Amino acid sequence: MKNGGRVLINNVRPEGVYLPNNNIMTPNMRSPEYVQMSTAAAITLGLMPGSMHRCECTRCLNLLLTYPEGCRANCAYCGLARHREADRDYADRNFIRVDWPAVPMAEIAARVGADPENSPFHRMCISMITHPNSDEDTFTVLKTWTDHVDPDTIPISILSNPTTMTREDVQRLRDMGSDIFTVALDAATPEIFDRTRGKGVQSPHSWKKYWEILLDARDIFGPQKFGAHIIVGMGETEHEILNLVQQLVDMGGHSHMFCFYPEKGSLMDHLPATPRDQWRRVQLARYLIDYQGVRVDHMKFDEEGRVADYGLPQGELDTIIDNGVAFRTSGCPGKVAEDISACDRPYGDSPPSNIASYPFQPAAADLRRIRHQLDMEKPGEEYVDGEEFDYLDADTPAE
Repeated sequence: MKNGGRVLINNVRPEGVYLPNNNIMTPNMRSPEYVQMSTAAAITLGLMPGSMHRCECTRCLNLLLTYPEGCRANCAYCGLARHREADRDYADRNFIRVDWPAVPMAEIAARVGADPENSPFHRMCISMITHPNSDEDTFTVLKTWTDHVDPDTIPISILSNPTTMTREDVQRLRDMGSDIFTVALDAATPEIFDRTRGKGVQSPHSWKKYWEILLDARDIFGPQKFGAHIIVGMGETEHEILNLVQQLVDMGGHSHMFCFYPEKGSLMDHLPATPRDQWRRVQLARYLIDYQGVRVDHMKFDEEGRVADYGLPQGELDTIIDNGVAFRTSGCPGKVAEDISACDRPYGDSPPSNIASYPFQPAAADLRRIRHQLDMEKPGEEYVDGEEFDYLDADTPAE
């Protein structure tokens, strides 16, 4: 079962789009000829049936490199981790809560390239994995895309794998047309990183190498064109994670924040999801630091490192909360505004029944729930449990 042995031995020929199915023999698909895409992207492209709660589409075409051998890392919170070899073939594994259909890269590029100006996608992102071929194959996938789609029409992000990369690789990706470069630190501290992504789980990643490539990206891509993914709720304090957010802003970059969710099949799938009060505090504070000029040293924290004061007068804070953007999915920007992410990842870190990152503009009922979670309800506007699901009471339509 190791290194995709069953898939390689059976060597079933792939035929077009492959929808994950653990009950049939997985075809032998590998990048750069094949890539996987999120369920939301596949629905948006019309490659698989389905609909998304309160979303008509996703605005980011997320592509993931794929190999029968799979990702050779073993991150404790990830559904793609190496330890699942005996459980499920790589192309059938879930990742950020959803399946990832495998599609020929040439077909994807041709479909979008037929009319890129009217594409629903505001951005395309190539996500690398830990594999000996991932660097060179990323260049090939990127070239296939830019042969069909002008990067000025649909900008390109790279979600990198620093472990296998050099500074020259970062420069080459920029020269080939990519617009934003991100590093998935995920963990907020070196200790948590090592425990969940490094030696603690027999995985090859290191905090030092990730920061080396992040600093290269700062130099090569420039201000506002690099960033880091961070997962809230992996054992860090709110003060620790917001200090990291501030560090990234001071460097000229951005943080893209995720709420920890126990991914099925991961080593951490027995743990609880991040409490919503914790998530909302960090989500709001991160937005203030990233986009409103508030600094972490303007904020106050309690003895357990939780946000106690956001460093703004309540009236200003109320205006930002009521605007709702702070609670939308954070990521690389699209074509609407710098603080509205194209990478909306519908329900990638929560079920629709308990939304963490809103993939749409929160309506009035959503904002009442958010204020309830923040313990900031306005007098006379208390949240009624489940009211956001009452479509007969239409506050404002979602986007």
